[in-house]
Amino acid sequence: MPDSSVKRSVPPSGISVRTFRNRAGLALSADVGGRQDAQPVVLLHGGGQTRHSWRSIFMGLVSEGYRVINLDARGHGDSQWSPCGDYDLEDLGRDLLDVLGSLQKKPILIGASMGGLTALCALGLAEGDIARSMILVDVVPGLDPAGSQRIVAFLQEHMDGFETLEEAADVVSAYDPDRIRPRDIGGLMKNLRRRDNGRLYWHWDPQFFIGSNLTDPTRLTAQLYAVCSSISFPVLLIRGMRSNVVTDEGVAELRRHIPHLRVFEVPRAGHMITGDRNDVFNEGILAFIRGGEEPPA
Repeated sequence: MPDSSVKRSVPPSGISVRTFRNRAGLALSADVGGRQDAQPVVLLHGGGQTRHSWRSIFMGLVSEGYRVINLDARGHGDSQWSPCGDYDLEDLGRDLLDVLGSLQKKPILIGASMGGLTALCALGLAEGDIARSMILVDVVPGLDPAGSQRIVAFLQEHMDGFETLEEAADVVSAYDPDRIRPRDIGGLMKNLRRRDNGRLYWHWDPQFFIGSNLTDPTRLTAQLYAVCSSISFPVLLIRGMRSNVVTDEGVAELRRHIPHLRVFEVPRAGHMITGDRNDVFNEGILAFIRGGEEPPA
């Protein structure tokens, strides 16, 4: 478990932090905002991130009148680490089903990378439709193997932490040299925590990307495409045009399984669309939802 010195995140004014319990009693933390009777939207972050990666769109959706649940996945952020190291995609999918069981209406699911795979997995595990619509953020079941392995390799490095925030920022910049490094790197602290030894560590369980089947998501491809073939509700794929994991072939294959798929392309954005082109990303999501799940042409 994380060091006791780690402080839990404080939500912005008007937003509450809620702890959900999965069927095994594992604590899952989320920022929750909006009227309880409003249309729910569930945000699912990517691997190695926390719910704070959704901060902008979370606040935007709350201001639009939605009930938004911004969830930290098990082993990430303020959610509990699995004592048995259970971090397969099916574990995350069951967690999502347990959270959805508390909602009064079918939600709109928005999942980035690992979060999108989690949403698809939950659909496969569920009995009947569990969502009104879904937005996949730069993720398809048929991920480019080289690109996905590069991400996993990055997440498996630097388990011994960092001496300074600048050192962590240097590592991120080296991984994605085409991305403009912000002048203020303080935002990176959302994904780091300082422990008792004074070093900074990524804010997720180091066991997560060691034993999980997510270390090779290509093994899940056939299973997830089978789920896609049964989807009848609206689906939007937001694609970063500089992504190293979503290819033209991957998009075409997803469309074969979901013929009604809509695609919103974000120029000059890589896999981390929310950081690369946050304004355009938010525009695509809000247009899809406002238009009855029809994105801009």
